[in-house]
Amino acid sequence: MNAPTLPAPPAIDSKLPRVGTTIFTVMSGLAAEHQAVNLGQGFPDFDCDPRLVDAVTAAMKTGLNQYPPMPGLVSLRQAIADKIARLYDQRYDPQTEITVTAGATQAILTAILAVVGPGDEVLVIEPAYDSYIPNILLAGGIPVRVPMNASFRPDWPRIEAAVTPRTRAILVNTPHNPTSTTLSDADMLRLQQLAVDHGLFVISDEVYEHMVFDGAVHQSASRYPALAERSFVVSSFGKTYHVTGWKVAYCAAPPALSAEFRKSHQFTVFSVNAPMQQGLADFMRDPAPYLELPAFYQRKRDRFRAGLASTRLRLLPCEGTYFQLVDYSAVSSMPEAEFSKWLTTELGVAAIPLSAFYDEPIEHGVVRFCFAKRDDTLDRALERLARL
Repeated sequence: MNAPTLPAPPAIDSKLPRVGTTIFTVMSGLAAEHQAVNLGQGFPDFDCDPRLVDAVTAAMKTGLNQYPPMPGLVSLRQAIADKIARLYDQRYDPQTEITVTAGATQAILTAILAVVGPGDEVLVIEPAYDSYIPNILLAGGIPVRVPMNASFRPDWPRIEAAVTPRTRAILVNTPHNPTSTTLSDADMLRLQQLAVDHGLFVISDEVYEHMVFDGAVHQSASRYPALAERSFVVSSFGKTYHVTGWKVAYCAAPPALSAEFRKSHQFTVFSVNAPMQQGLADFMRDPAPYLELPAFYQRKRDRFRAGLASTRLRLLPCEGTYFQLVDYSAVSSMPEAEFSKWLTTELGVAAIPLSAFYDEPIEHGVVRFCFAKRDDTLDRALERLARL
């Protein structure tokens, strides 16, 4: 007897029809296949401080294994508020202005959902981290892409010219992934004036806040009163404490913004794992780990740059983050994605094409390396890159 023919399931009208497998997944898979040194995806290959693991273990053993409060454990929110006040002279109320999130990507999406609705425009400065555009689209918003200038810095006249009556928010990132540039005090004042003049919300992605080099100071949106009152400021414990797999971050914002943020937060993730929150709160009692982070990564940056200096790759400035851009035009005329794959399969070093950070790929002849790696990993990569 023949089985009855079942009706086909309904067709999916995708909210993200252009989204496929990310270049990060592609390059990491290619690196594993060819046993390449993976300097592509941005995560450390070394362990976190064992004291942090001990603090999380202690929290688990004391029974902190059930749902924490929706906005996060009070102990962690208080520790975050104290850190921000110490560094940026801005006091957030841990009860009403700080929310612990399941990673920075969730925080950014939630901030967008809080203030962006169908038809609202959001300014995005390109190149940009790959979640920004999909996040805006999921909220029904319209991304308005404004390219950086030739030095990979915000083109403020062009940004302001892109503002329309429908512009609702602007998304900024400092230190910047992938270009490794940072926003200056003058940039932040310009951003503040732009936001005030046009009534914009600001979503400030500051996950690399503790990786600013050469004695410079991170310019957080929290530092600037008129900016702080209209900003969602996002940072990440994964980046700061070398635990990207834990996916714990936070968003600091004024009470009205935080209240709207939490409406979406409670119906997506609701809350973030309790023992890691308590472990982080205990670990943050000592500020040394994040205060010493700029010097830690500057040593890695300098080691990597010194090794690259003897190759035919041209180094671009690296003011922050744990990424290094290089211009390979003296080596090859291949498009960036093709060159990245060739570098992985033939030379054994994985990189990410800069063009992957544009919605419509733009070719600069530039790729991005991650130097958040053990010294022996960096040395192995440099030995291979020296053959170029």
